[in-house]
Amino acid sequence: MAGVSGLDEALEYHLVNSLGWPALRPLQRDAVKPVRSGADCVLLAPTAGGKTEAATFPLLSEMAKQNWQGLSVLYVTPLRALLNNLYPRVERYAGWLGRTVGLWHGDVSQAARRRMRAEPPDILLTTPESLEAMLVSGATENRTFFSGVRAVVIDELHAFAGSDRGWHLLAVLERLQRIAARDVQRIGLSATVGNPSEIGTWMQGSGAAAREVQVIAEQPAPGAPEPEVLLDFVGSVSNAARVVAALYRGEKRLVFCESRRTAEEVAYELREMGVQTFVSHSSLSAEERRLSEQAFAEAHDVVIVATSTLELGVDIGDLDRVIQIDAPRSVASFLQRLGRTGRRPRTVRNALFLATSSDTFLEAAGLLLLWRRGYVEPVRPSPHPRHLAAQQLLALSLQEGAYGASTWRDWWGSLSLMDDGEEVLAYLRGAGFLVDDGGLLMVGPAAEKAFGRRHFMDLLSSFTAEKELRVLHGNKELGFISPLALPRSVTDPGDRSERKPILINGRAWWVEAVDWKAFEVAVTPVGEKGDVKWHSDPIAYSFEMMRAQREVLLGADPDVPLSRRAEERLVAVREEHREAVAQDSFVIEARGHDVVWWTWAGLRANETLRAALGGPEGKSDNRNLVVRGADSIRRLRDEDLDGAVPYVPVEMVETLKFSAALPPAMAVRTLAERFADRTGARATVAGTNSPGRRTMESGGA
Repeated sequence: MAGVSGLDEALEYHLVNSLGWPALRPLQRDAVKPVRSGADCVLLAPTAGGKTEAATFPLLSEMAKQNWQGLSVLYVTPLRALLNNLYPRVERYAGWLGRTVGLWHGDVSQAARRRMRAEPPDILLTTPESLEAMLVSGATENRTFFSGVRAVVIDELHAFAGSDRGWHLLAVLERLQRIAARDVQRIGLSATVGNPSEIGTWMQGSGAAAREVQVIAEQPAPGAPEPEVLLDFVGSVSNAARVVAALYRGEKRLVFCESRRTAEEVAYELREMGVQTFVSHSSLSAEERRLSEQAFAEAHDVVIVATSTLELGVDIGDLDRVIQIDAPRSVASFLQRLGRTGRRPRTVRNALFLATSSDTFLEAAGLLLLWRRGYVEPVRPSPHPRHLAAQQLLALSLQEGAYGASTWRDWWGSLSLMDDGEEVLAYLRGAGFLVDDGGLLMVGPAAEKAFGRRHFMDLLSSFTAEKELRVLHGNKELGFISPLALPRSVTDPGDRSERKPILINGRAWWVEAVDWKAFEVAVTPVGEKGDVKWHSDPIAYSFEMMRAQREVLLGADPDVPLSRRAEERLVAVREEHREAVAQDSFVIEARGHDVVWWTWAGLRANETLRAALGGPEGKSDNRNLVVRGADSIRRLRDEDLDGAVPYVPVEMVETLKFSAALPPAMAVRTLAERFADRTGARATVAGTNSPGRRTMESGGA
């Protein structure tokens, strides 16, 4: 029976008496009716905004009303840590109605999995990779286990949509939906994005044409104070650490860094200054991250230094301050981080930017200019994910043993992932990845060779992790480092350079031994500063972010308070780039045989422009495009961009997971298409969002 909130009365009782809630939050209140009606929904709110409850409370209410039996609800997230964090909360909520919750990912024991197979929970928290592993496993009778599924909650929908894991998840859900023999309701939880309706439609997969999607967003409370955001310039990572140590003593501070290396350096410096500090990033062991997050949640006068690992919805308790070293890569990312603060009554959302260089200062100023204008990036799923179509066609053969060569499309319906399916399937059959036995397709010898290790487990993960060495202090796992991070004195016995320690978990360690067979490093602590590096690709900023930087150079102010040092740096940065921007023209600078076109369009748009020019010799970065000769630039037209695809070295194809299941030319084309930015390139050519397209030569107009 429904209470005044529209939720089940028993659930409503516990919200008041067990949680002490006087009422639902606006997002939770507004989500009750559409979620209970079975509508596909996108629920938007900042981190810690109550999105999990907005989805699970109505689903639990409907579960009680309709007496759903067996596994009814899947709750999918991109991170195991987030699942672990959510599990006790969701388990408590379900327990109020006598329902059960299961947790299934790579760290869950086989014994726990056997118990869930024997007695499925009502709600299962899992990852897309574990979900597919269940579908293909002979130990799980998937037609029984998944037959009662009625709804799936997709947490951090924006993170899925912006990566290959999103396409993989949608494809797996289509297969599961066919097994369940019903349309499965889809509820996406997301931070603020620029195109929620579009992402919601994408989330619906093959059901988009038949069902509408409802977007329910948290609205700012009337009279809510403006966030307190300050931009400062400190000049170095060490100076940033000193500012963090000196400010906001007695408060809980979350410091975001844009690289693991910077996070380690900041944490080390803070500990040297006596600040209680914890670290969280993707190369620390899960146990180290869990202990750090738990200790931070329970402590006061403490700092946790993190990369984007804490940008997603892991609960680390109430925060007083967010401090950003340099600049996030998007406005959406900044909103996630800003939303970590101001959750308690009588507190205000806040962020302090500490720029460590002129370049990162300009990046921060441009980002804040966009934020003040209310701009949020749209999330765009990657185009033509042919490599994942190949993976799905192979995974289905593992799931079914064999499937019809003429009926394979039935498993994915109209999901656009399979738009190039015929072309991909033809190659898989011709190359022996799949073999035809009387009209039935099954795993062939080429698939066995490429993916057969560890019982095809490599085929079930849609992302490639960097190969890293496991770091051990005694029997304790600290985390992982790249082989490139090891000091030369360790990797090269003939090297006579001074022995150098490495940094991990904010502490310095001597490398005592490397076991290359086990891929492990043994370390011991040392009392001096070390260093550590991880592989990272060049950052490709968006067209909008780069044009905002250009506007700042031309006089636009970010419309947030600036420290005195920041005001001085802004003047210096504008002077430094005075010759690279002009109010009513592009700047084209002659450098010997080379021509530098200062587009301020972003790396992807610049490489797309290079492709439209015929791929001339040169190089690009986010700010400019370097080519030989200016004549082709002057003749460049919008139509030249139709079909323009950036050049991608064949060697890069290895970064595309499952590229072995595509012909080389198709794999290169797939990788190149996802690097193109024709919209930004067209805007550059047409002069959109910039005043004109006249050029200047170096030394004059």
